[in-house]
Amino acid sequence: MDFLRPASWEEALAAKAEHPTAVPIAGGTDVMVEINFDHRRPEYLLDLNRIGELSEWEVGQEKVRLGASVPYSSIMDHLRAELPGLALASHTVASPQIRNRGGVGGNLGTASPAGDAHPALLAADCEVEAESVRGTRLIPIDAFYTGVKRNALEPDELIRAVHIKKADGPQQYSKVGTRNAMVIAVCAFGIALHPETRTVRTGIGSAAPTPIRAKEAEDFLNAALEEGGFWENGKIITPAIVKQFAALASGACNPIDDVRGTAKYRRHAVGIMARRTLGWTWEQYRGAGRTLEGAA
Repeated sequence: MDFLRPASWEEALAAKAEHPTAVPIAGGTDVMVEINFDHRRPEYLLDLNRIGELSEWEVGQEKVRLGASVPYSSIMDHLRAELPGLALASHTVASPQIRNRGGVGGNLGTASPAGDAHPALLAADCEVEAESVRGTRLIPIDAFYTGVKRNALEPDELIRAVHIKKADGPQQYSKVGTRNAMVIAVCAFGIALHPETRTVRTGIGSAAPTPIRAKEAEDFLNAALEEGGFWENGKIITPAIVKQFAALASGACNPIDDVRGTAKYRRHAVGIMARRTLGWTWEQYRGAGRTLEGAA
């Protein structure tokens, strides 16, 4: 295994163009586990740790440009107001040591359906900034996941940053695991209210071959909120609407049975999380002054 260590982003892109099979490594929280257990033996490792700009972020008027290597701990400490859903998801990532090393770029690159950041990114809406020596492009998050641990990156592309819409309403995140720390999600659910566009977006993790949105549940809820004037009057959402939203979110899942949980349990848990997180976000939207961090 050869170790490539570029000193600049331009050198990294050139190295990736020359060696398209090179596996990028920054935090290493996924890649090194696979290598240590001999589940993966890449011909080249592309170390990106000398490229400081990947660990920087910029808060704009409408979006946050988050460098691919910004650690979860920095999101928790500095971007909670702009990216509340992602900050909540960051809290659930492994241990403090892992949160100090791992970043969203690694989750996206690995594209595991169980990655903790994916539901929050889907719910918030974002674009992945991919670059190669051929140029730069922005990939909508809805088009990024293409299969089990597969993404839309070309072989010569690297993830430079993620452009995430700043929260204009409450966001929540919930995760089910066998314990509260150092655990891979049995399933996870993210939700974001977008009052400016009067829409709700969701994200589901570890309950389908790829991270997904519960689009039928979103369409139903968006129509129900609009027809009932809920955005304007701030009334409590009726139990019938909440129940149907949860059922549709559960129905969006396409899970498997594995050592962490059965498909039946995952569908049930997603429905419960959908119901709870909708309640929490709507309470916040109504101005109740109650902030409940996701926990199923």
